[in-house]
Amino acid sequence: MSMIVSGELKRYLGCMIIQTQKQLDDVCDILSTKHYLTIDTEFLRDKTYYSKLCLIQLAGPDVDAVAIDPIATNLNWDKFHDLMQNEKVIKVFHAARQDLEIFYHINGKIPAPLFDTQVAAMVCGYGDSIAYNKLVEGITGTKLAKTAQFTDWSRRPLAEKQISYALDDVIYLRDVYESLSKQLKKQKRENWVNQEMNILTNPDTYEIPLDTVWQRIKIRSDKPEVLAILRDLAKWREETARKRNLPRNRVIKDDALADIAVYRPADKNGLSRIRNVPKDMTHGEKATALLKIVKRAQKSDKSTWPQVKRGVAFPKDAVPILEMLKLLLKINCSENDVAPKLIANVKDLEEIAASDAPDCNAIKGWRAEVFGEDALALKKGRIMLGLKDGKIHKFNA
Repeated sequence: MSMIVSGELKRYLGCMIIQTQKQLDDVCDILSTKHYLTIDTEFLRDKTYYSKLCLIQLAGPDVDAVAIDPIATNLNWDKFHDLMQNEKVIKVFHAARQDLEIFYHINGKIPAPLFDTQVAAMVCGYGDSIAYNKLVEGITGTKLAKTAQFTDWSRRPLAEKQISYALDDVIYLRDVYESLSKQLKKQKRENWVNQEMNILTNPDTYEIPLDTVWQRIKIRSDKPEVLAILRDLAKWREETARKRNLPRNRVIKDDALADIAVYRPADKNGLSRIRNVPKDMTHGEKATALLKIVKRAQKSDKSTWPQVKRGVAFPKDAVPILEMLKLLLKINCSENDVAPKLIANVKDLEEIAASDAPDCNAIKGWRAEVFGEDALALKKGRIMLGLKDGKIHKFNA
């Protein structure tokens, strides 16, 4: 390590967990002078609405990996939060979304600037959503242990093998980041990743509008009145889950909400006849609250009731275009060594094939360079696909 501020820091940097305010502040001071840091978290979410942060791991170039214990310590996190917002220090995560969601809900801010090695790996041709251990092995040749992969990170004290496992997640991330950074610079694709990071650092990515949560629930009816009831029930459950910090299904399960919306009970007697509704929700204040939501939804302005568009069959005359677009996606992604999943999905391809004015991510930003421009040219007959030397190639019309 190139910067050591005290003899005490020498003793605890390495395998020990940071447990004092001075240790935390010292590490944050050191990392704030670096070009980047690597970071990972361990958390649990099976018993709470919000993820329970159990451990934070940090490392940097020439800075030993350290773990910070937010459960067993009562620390002031101001310097850590300042570090997460330090524009001069790149925060390197792998598959960052859940980690970023945790930090966003802790203090309303998203660590930035950001570099997600899983996204960068997809841009650099390592396949779709590659796992961290596979990426480490592919870049460094090191096979990481999986012994603590499914451990309970909330239990204390943590075992030495747990700490070692956790620190590996930021130790080798340094080599991965530096390797991918070089590849991106060489291929002039740094801006591609930056565009993806803009999405991950946008707060809207982590805010779920309450009026849309019902759309995740499977229901066998598409009647607007039924959907209006389901919408309001789901909104109530979401607000309750957040307030009590409980998983949604611990408040009431999806199938119970769907059945209440379908059967539309008028009283507690009717509510008690619905098989999937728990007994403790068929009487008392809980039952009163549910029935009030049903009645309020039924009396609400009908113009606000959800309308489900019935599925329209994909036009037969667009099927050949769709098949050619699938081939073009494979060709272009192979040529550019980019994961197809990152460029376009089936809905994107169908939109391009069937719409006169397609509007999807596949034809925007850096994706337009890789695929979108060629896709539109193919549709307009300016590009053709054909066989050459036993392989499918693109040809200018």
